[in-house]
Amino acid sequence: MKICTVGLGYIGLPTAAMLASRGHEVIGLEVNEEVVTSINAGQAHFQEPDLQMLLTAAVDTKRLRATTTPEAADYFMIAVPTPIKAGGAPDMSYVESAARTIAPVLAKGNVVILESTSPVGSTERLAQIFDEMRPDLAIPRYRDEENAADIALCHCPERILPGQMLRELVANDRIIGGLTENCAREAAKLYQSFVMGTCYITDARVAELAKLSENAYRDVNIAFANELSIICDRLGVDVWQVIQLANQHPRVNILQPGAGVGGHCIAVDPWFIVDSAPDEARLIRMAREVNDNKPRRVVGQVAKLAERFKVPTVACYGITYKPDVDDVRESPALEITEAIAGIEGAQVLVVEPNLEALPAALGDKGNVRLVSSDEAREAADITVFLVAHRQFKRLDADLYLSKAVVDPTGMFTTRKPKMVERD
Repeated sequence: MKICTVGLGYIGLPTAAMLASRGHEVIGLEVNEEVVTSINAGQAHFQEPDLQMLLTAAVDTKRLRATTTPEAADYFMIAVPTPIKAGGAPDMSYVESAARTIAPVLAKGNVVILESTSPVGSTERLAQIFDEMRPDLAIPRYRDEENAADIALCHCPERILPGQMLRELVANDRIIGGLTENCAREAAKLYQSFVMGTCYITDARVAELAKLSENAYRDVNIAFANELSIICDRLGVDVWQVIQLANQHPRVNILQPGAGVGGHCIAVDPWFIVDSAPDEARLIRMAREVNDNKPRRVVGQVAKLAERFKVPTVACYGITYKPDVDDVRESPALEITEAIAGIEGAQVLVVEPNLEALPAALGDKGNVRLVSSDEAREAADITVFLVAHRQFKRLDADLYLSKAVVDPTGMFTTRKPKMVERD
């Protein structure tokens, strides 16, 4: 099959490389010329285990090439960002632009798949765009099983985790939501060529809301843990012991609190549901507000400690959005570090083993430096553990006893409950 992946970012590039490894001819359509040049040279523009090896093989065998110009293909897979605007409304401009870009090269028999996580109704919006731009093609309508269409149009949300992308592309089950059942079945032919998990077919709206529900569910449960940590701070109780002991109940599984919620999914996708049903999505909205507010509480703790020092030196351990990745998108740790850098007189030392340089948000600040863990420990008055990277878990907690410590990760401040031994 000839496949065009529209967007070569965190989802599109691994998908394109995986498809090429299965023998498909893959065209990567990307607006960023630097990314196109890098990929055609066989160089990945972000870190992901085994991606570089797969990309090198795909480019060397000429099964994958990148371009800024749309071309004809059998399948088109759209994997572009769907951020939120101020106030939480979804920004669908990238998806709509992608649809308008490929519309002129669509032909009868093509299958278009939207992989970008999107609000309910997004696949139908693509149908509208294609209908307007290509009146010569019969475009499918939602649940219209009676009238034949010239192309198939589906939503198949991505379900992969940074750090495990290539494995999960193959192993995870997939939801394929067509505007019609025939649309879904046509898309399933492609996914069955590389997915070892089960492919479920449904309609587009169900697929769209299923993906949003997955991330909203996780966000609500994280919000419970974060709110519990705030309550424990108020009551002077060790939240980590509370959670560990509560989880001894066979039907309780409280998640771990942290500095907030980040990344391109959990911190964004629940707002799509809130935007679609603002009066009904009360719990989902409140969970988002709890998690969005957690970074501000951490900054408040640091600011209070900083009052003890004339020129406070603050070491921030971790600025990525989750452990053991180099991704800083929607990172609460980065947000916290930026805010700490704004504390009057503060000098900020960043320890981030997954980055070789500070991101732009910090790079132009004269009071922020990227340093080693040892340098930070020796120089800091206040130590803030923001991300539980595996390197940090190996640190000796006793070496930080003389520091003022803020630890929303619980790596070093947890006191384990004692077990009573039987006589």
